[in-house]
Amino acid sequence: MKTSDFYYDLPEELIAQDPLADRSASRLLHLDRETGEIEHTDFKHITRYLNPGDCLVINDTKVIPARLYGSKVGTDAGIEILLLKRKGDNVWETLVKPGKKAKPGTVIRFGDGLLTGEVIDVVEEGNRLIKFSYEGIFEEILDKLGEMPLPPYITHKLEDKNRYQTVYAKKEGSAAAPTAGLHFTEELLEEIRQMGVNIAHVTLHVGLGTFRPVKVDDVEKHHMHSEFYVVEEDQAELINETRKNGGRIISVGTTSCRTLESAADENGNLQAKSGWTEIFIYPGYQFKIIDGLITNFHLPESTLLMLVSALAGKENIMRAYEEAVEERYRFFSFGDAMMIV
Repeated sequence: MKTSDFYYDLPEELIAQDPLADRSASRLLHLDRETGEIEHTDFKHITRYLNPGDCLVINDTKVIPARLYGSKVGTDAGIEILLLKRKGDNVWETLVKPGKKAKPGTVIRFGDGLLTGEVIDVVEEGNRLIKFSYEGIFEEILDKLGEMPLPPYITHKLEDKNRYQTVYAKKEGSAAAPTAGLHFTEELLEEIRQMGVNIAHVTLHVGLGTFRPVKVDDVEKHHMHSEFYVVEEDQAELINETRKNGGRIISVGTTSCRTLESAADENGNLQAKSGWTEIFIYPGYQFKIIDGLITNFHLPESTLLMLVSALAGKENIMRAYEEAVEERYRFFSFGDAMMIV
């Protein structure tokens, strides 16, 4: 299976640069995974594809304003860092630009010294471990100094930080948003609950590896980045109960999907657990627990496009994407949505 098998042609003007004022006003392409049949509607009408007794599984991670701009102590050279993973007490794995200026021992000041960081090590892929020093609460300082780490294909400045968070974001730790959830409003979630659909939550802190291109020709040789996830006991019970009662498990986003598939046993029972997952889902994968997926439109040749192809079949997906381009859907993080069920 070649990476190039997952290429499609996308006009640049279809990459959504700004979120819509009304989250649920985005469009929705519904794809029947069995027949390949496609329907077009608006996201606010997603209820017509849900049944009482189903369970939607959302990812309640919260994006941290992980991009910081500072200067190197001694030379005042500008340095940009991106927080990737918390490694311990005030130590973070980071992406530093330009890396050449950030050898171990380098000290970087942010916000007139409100925050300082010392590079203590260089790890895989040239990432830096930085130990931070500050007075007060780190998250509050980050909120004051940091910017949302928008994906590289979004060039517009985000006016409202909250539009890169889901309305149910709770647990801080992501470097990118679980974007399928951006379409839900509190009102729409309430309407879904009222019709008898369960809403369960899991947590997966999204890493920037989400945007890392597949650099190998042979899909099976690609190595996934690792991301931390948590499935709580009561949520595992709710999801398992739904399956036992004949309801469908519909994952909101590829991050929820990867969490569920990582924590399910071979019989499709969800385990309450936490840990790091490097699960890579591509065609040929046998899904253990999910029946459907709500997701955005993904980059050509990406692992996320491979995941949706595993669920609905590559031919169905590539045809749906072709139709979405023809219909001028908006693509990627702030774009429109797709439901595969």
